[in-house]
Order: sequence, then C-alpha cells, then structure tokens
Amino acid sequence: MEKLRKVVNEIAYTTPLSQNLSKLSPLQCSLIPLLFLSSSFYTLALSLRHFLYRHRLFRQHRLPVPVISVGNMTWGGNGKTPMVEFMALWLANSGISPLILSRGYAGGDEAKMLQRRLLGRSAKIGVGANRAATAAHFFERYGYMDPGPATCLERLCFDQTMGSHLDADKIGAVILDDGMQHRSLWRDLEIVMVNGLMPWGNYHLLPLGPLREPLTALRRADVAIVHHADLVLEQSLKDVELKMQEIKESLPIFFTRMAPSHLLEMGNIDSKMPLRSVCDKVVLCVSAIGFANAFVQAIGRIGAFYVDRLDFSDHHLFQAKDVEMIRMRLGKLQDKFGLKPVVVVTEKDYDRDPEILKNLDPFQVLILCSNLQFIPRDGRSEDGFKKLVKQLLEVKLSDGK
Repeated sequence: MEKLRKVVNEIAYTTPLSQNLSKLSPLQCSLIPLLFLSSSFYTLALSLRHFLYRHRLFRQHRLPVPVISVGNMTWGGNGKTPMVEFMALWLANSGISPLILSRGYAGGDEAKMLQRRLLGRSAKIGVGANRAATAAHFFERYGYMDPGPATCLERLCFDQTMGSHLDADKIGAVILDDGMQHRSLWRDLEIVMVNGLMPWGNYHLLPLGPLREPLTALRRADVAIVHHADLVLEQSLKDVELKMQEIKESLPIFFTRMAPSHLLEMGNIDSKMPLRSVCDKVVLCVSAIGFANAFVQAIGRIGAFYVDRLDFSDHHLFQAKDVEMIRMRLGKLQDKFGLKPVVVVTEKDYDRDPEILKNLDPFQVLILCSNLQFIPRDGRSEDGFKKLVKQLLEVKLSDGK
C-alpha cells in the first residue's frame, strides 16, 4: 500500500500530465484510466454536495462564538497545522480561549502535536468527526463568551502582551482545523493555506491529482496564505499570486515559512538542543508528512555534512519493518562515510508514536522543532494579517452573517 501511494503521488505532481506520460512508469500509465474514472466520480459527488449546500438543502450548523476555518486545497504540506497553532496562540495570548476542532485523522497525530505545543495555554482541543457535537460538549463543560465585538474581538492585540482574564476558561472562538471541505459547520472566516513549492500539482482532482476541490473554491476564501514562500523562486511566487487573483481578484494573500528553532532528543524531549547539533554530521531525515521536501531542505540549510532521506506517506504509522528499513539505511551511511549518522524526524512523526523510534538505539534520534513565521512582502506582514483578520471578523459578526 505504501508503494502504491508513492506511485499515485508521483502522478499527482507530474505537470502537465498529458505532456509527460513518457516520464511515467508502465505501472503508473496503467493506473491513469482508473484514477481518471475515480476522479470523475469524485468530481460529480463534490458538485452535488456543493449544490445541496448552496441551495440550503444541507444545513450548516452555527456555533455561538466566531469560527475561523483553516484549510487547504490539496493534500498535505500546506502549513495548515502550524497556522492553527499560530491562531490559537494569538487568541490565547489575547485573553480569548480558543477551541480547536480536529477530526483526528489517522490517529490524530496533528492534534497530539498541538496538545503538546499548547500545553499550559487556555487553548482546548476537541477531536471527533462530528465537530458540532464535539463543540457542544466543550461549550457545556466550559461555557462560552459573548461573541459580540465589544466583549470578544476587541481583546485581540498585536503584541501578544494582554495576558489572561478571569473568564479565560470560557471558549471565545473556534478554530476549525482542516475546515475548508467541512461544509456542515458555518464559519465566519475562511483561511486557505497553499503550498508554494507545489501549489496545484497536475491540476486534477483526487485521486488523479492532489486537488480536493476545483480552484474556483478559492472564491470562498477570505484570506490565502502561501506557505514555504522562502523556498520558492520569485517568479513562481508571482505565478501563484496571479493564479489566485484570476479566480478572486480581491483575495488578500500573505506569505509564510517554517523557521527551525531547536532540536529535541528522543527520550529526553524536555531538554532543548541547538540546531548546530547536526552541523557537520551525516543525517537521515525520516518523515511521514504531506510534503517532506521543505523538512529535508531545512536540515541541509542548518549545515549537515550529508543529508539522506526516507519518505513515507502522510500519517503513516511506523512499524517494526520500517524501523528495520531505517536501520539498514543507517548502516549503509555509516559504512559509506565512516561516521555514525543521526536520525532527524518531524514533530508530527514523533507525536504519532513516541515509542516506536526508540527502537533505533544506539543511533541518536532528534526531533526538529519549527515555528510558522510571516514573510514581509509588498507591505503585507504578520501585523497586517492580524489587523485584517480582526476587521473581517468584526464585519462578519456585525452583519450577522
């Protein structure tokens, strides 16, 4: 199954697909008719679903507090989880207790990571497929704040120094994790994350391509964020901007990156290690995330002597056979360079199963920690993003939409 996922993923990011069939393997070419047929059925079902919501034949459930959706157009690697964390920290530091609603896909590795990183904050995390029911449970337990701008949104500050409030335990806002396709819950603000390195793939819908919706779905967005913008050529960034503005000319677009901050050691995660700990070392990057290229490039930028990689499909649960595969690769690297290599994984990989990678002992396993940062561009900055979000929410709430 893992090999099949990789084969399909390569097809999804072969651009343009019709002109590059000769570059695909016989297996991949044989899969295209089946993938095309499946994509056609998916498109039909998606169109029917949108029709039913657009004509209110399917009802959207409203929550009693502002709802901010953070979603994406394609599978994996868009920076969705870091943006959810960014929003949760901003709200919590402004004295507004956020509730993050996550579906908990594939063991809930993203929710586990958010739980660990937000420990000690007023943020709460609810996991479940029925997010309206999950939210109702949390509202019953903690209560909620009056959603009026005078009592909620005015608390939003830009320097994150406001601190806590007596009613900080009450939920003041909801962050809908991976919410763009979750149409059953009403949202007051739609933030769409775009992977700047691989924005649209081959432009086909799942499973032939990586798109979860047609690009016209960008019309529903209030704000777009181009992630990994620091790794993208200037002309490519302009092309991504132009494509989105062709669909929605008024769409505000901001730019972010993942900034490595420190390393943690497997088995001793309470102790931070400086990034230079991997300098001049042979590193094997092991990951099961949506888009591993940015992670691998980050390790190379830090100054590793040599970087190798083992990529697994997004949310893959490591098993004993995977550990053995990693051990074999580490042995080959040690024989080749005469140096004992170290393994570096992402936080999501660690939180998915904190125990399995301990079986790589005596090889050292490190966890790369990174934070989302806004990249100032054409006057658009982090402060500009926050001000826009506050303005948009105030307008939506005052209009009662």
